[in-house]
Amino acid sequence: MRIDLATAPGSQERPNEDWVSASAPASGGGVLVALDGVTPPAGDDGCVHGVPWFTARLGGRLTELSGSRRAMPLDRILAEAVRATAEAHRDTCDLSHVRTPQATVVVVRWDEAYVEHLVLSDSVLLLQAPGGEVTAVLDDRLDRVPREVLRSVAATDALRNAEGGFFTAAADPAVAARAVTGRTPRGRVRAVAALTDGASRWTDTFGEGDWAECLAVLRKEGAEGLIDRVRAVECDPARPPARYKRHDDASAVYAEL
Repeated sequence: MRIDLATAPGSQERPNEDWVSASAPASGGGVLVALDGVTPPAGDDGCVHGVPWFTARLGGRLTELSGSRRAMPLDRILAEAVRATAEAHRDTCDLSHVRTPQATVVVVRWDEAYVEHLVLSDSVLLLQAPGGEVTAVLDDRLDRVPREVLRSVAATDALRNAEGGFFTAAADPAVAARAVTGRTPRGRVRAVAALTDGASRWTDTFGEGDWAECLAVLRKEGAEGLIDRVRAVECDPARPPARYKRHDDASAVYAEL
């Protein structure tokens, strides 16, 4: 088994709000976790800790539970991780605030029988079959929101973790029921990859290659190589900036099973 991961901040002036981890329990199988912390608009978000604290807490709990509770489904693991993270700052922070720290989530777990997955919001999971075919598992609810709506903080807040809008892991464990989940027989998966949107933009924003070509870059050049390619495109003055911001925190984790 080969596992490769990398993460890079979008700016040296701001902390990286992504989280990526991988584990290979002694009992066999493995776990990948990728979170993309949601950068709040300037102003109050009701929390004294900040997004990097939140993603580290949530990511650490997801990694531990996914490896130690093998019989627990991933949606229940996400619910428990959100609950535990909320309890860690409920006494000091306003968790009812619509912009309380939150994150996108990808979790992949495998054993000798199945590869399980969970995706919430706009990070990307890639599954490669033994024949080389690549399937992207996406939660596209944020993409369905018109770009002009997302330019308004108030309009975006009204759709955040709301019916008809989009969902992220924040303080309510019930959001786990909104995640895209599934499982695939182990023999039908050769490799997996999880990308935050700062890394997946190589394909879904800049169109430098399709998902199969993106996975090929990860296989040949590693996660750092893919992120370097993203930064090169972002720095090309002939290219228009990506949506929202030219540079974003970018993370990728790749595993050959």
